[in-house]
Amino acid sequence: MRRRAAPPDPRPTRPVPDLLAAARRGFHHEVGFRIDPRRSGAGFVTVTGRVERRHLNINGVVHGGVYATILDTSMGAAVVSVLNETETTATTSLYVEFLRAAREGETLTARGEVLRRGRHIAFAEGNLYGSDGRRFSQARGTWYIWSQDEPAAGPRPRGRG
Repeated sequence: MRRRAAPPDPRPTRPVPDLLAAARRGFHHEVGFRIDPRRSGAGFVTVTGRVERRHLNINGVVHGGVYATILDTSMGAAVVSVLNETETTATTSLYVEFLRAAREGETLTARGEVLRRGRHIAFAEGNLYGSDGRRFSQARGTWYIWSQDEPAAGPRPRGRG
């Protein structure tokens, strides 16, 4: 039986480089968190939001996926802020440490910062704080960077032998 060739990996579309425009769309927006353009710039981005009942897990504290979402958003947007107009990026790894549990009504603020940006890989870190300055979570991640000037990688041909 002959196997069909797999389609090439999808490439992300070019994100909007304007943080004001990006702040009004995306998954982070759907879960109630917003990019704060006044506290963001080249290489760093701040995301804020208030914990609502929908963010809680069965134990009555913020679900870990909420922490991961706002940290990924702040760090990924920080990477986007250092791209040129022909580049795009996507998260390749995300490591989140949960230091303490947030509860309903808490205002959370995540700040993501680019640690190093190479030609194809960027490294970022993020911290998530409560309104009193206590750190609730910390994260590190890597982002792959594509240029529209480079051809998309397709599946590797299988050799015989």
